[in-house]
Order: sequence, then structure tokens, then C-alpha cells
Amino acid sequence: MSTSARTTTARHRFAETPVQKASLVVGVVFLVVGLAGFIPGLTTNVGELHGAGHGSGALLLGVFQVSVLHNVVHLLFGVLGVALARAVRSARLYLIVGGVVYAVLWIYGLVIDKESQANFVPLNSADDWLHFVLAIGMVALGVLLGRRGARRR
Repeated sequence: MSTSARTTTARHRFAETPVQKASLVVGVVFLVVGLAGFIPGLTTNVGELHGAGHGSGALLLGVFQVSVLHNVVHLLFGVLGVALARAVRSARLYLIVGGVVYAVLWIYGLVIDKESQANFVPLNSADDWLHFVLAIGMVALGVLLGRRGARRR
């Protein structure tokens, strides 16, 4: 094998298709959000950041209620998005299933009493509506961009 053939193979891009790029971008955004939830200034009342539960007084960007659990879930979701961007099928699955998970979280947030133990993540109204937007956006990206990726293969 010649040097140029090896070089071409080594330059294989990580996220070639639109759905893979979307999975990568969504994953990176979740990683940034997960980290931001621990940073004073980006998160207000960091001293009130609890492990879990509705009692956490920390607010990401002064709006979205967060806890250590909430931030860790964002970080894990981000790692998944980046890792699953390696292949078209897994990237598409990440976006669609992740969107469905966020749709369930949206409904869950709407029906629970925000002051009860059921609000263990924790969620506030801003979180609920962000979850709705994420659900629609992620499913749309997975369905629409996933078709293009499947055609390219």
C-alpha cells in the first residue's frame, strides 16, 4: 500500500452526513450545558445546587432549575450524542429516541407537582417548555436528516 493510500484512509472524517453532524452538535451542546450547570455566573445560586430533588435553588442562566443529577444527565446525554455520531444509524437513533425521551420529560414535567418528591430531577416550567422544543427539534433532525444519510449509503 502506498503512502498516499494510507493518508486518504487516515483522513476519514468523523461525522460525514448531516444526521451525524446533527448528533455531534446536539451532543456537544448537551456537554456545554452540563458543564455550565456547575459554573457560578452561568448558574445562579450555585450554593443551593443539590444532588437531586425539587429543593435545588440553582438556576442555569437564571431560568432553568438544575441539580447535580440534572447536570450529570446532560453530560451523559452529550457523551452519547458525540459517541453515536460515528455512524448514520446510531446518530439517527440518538436524535429520534432522545427526542422521544424529551417528549416524555415534557409531559412528566407538566403533570407532576413541582413541589413534590416526584420532581426529583428537578424541573420548572422553563425546563418543561425547553424539553418540548428539544423533543420536536431532535425528532425532526433524526427523521429528516436520517433519510438523507440513509440515501447516501
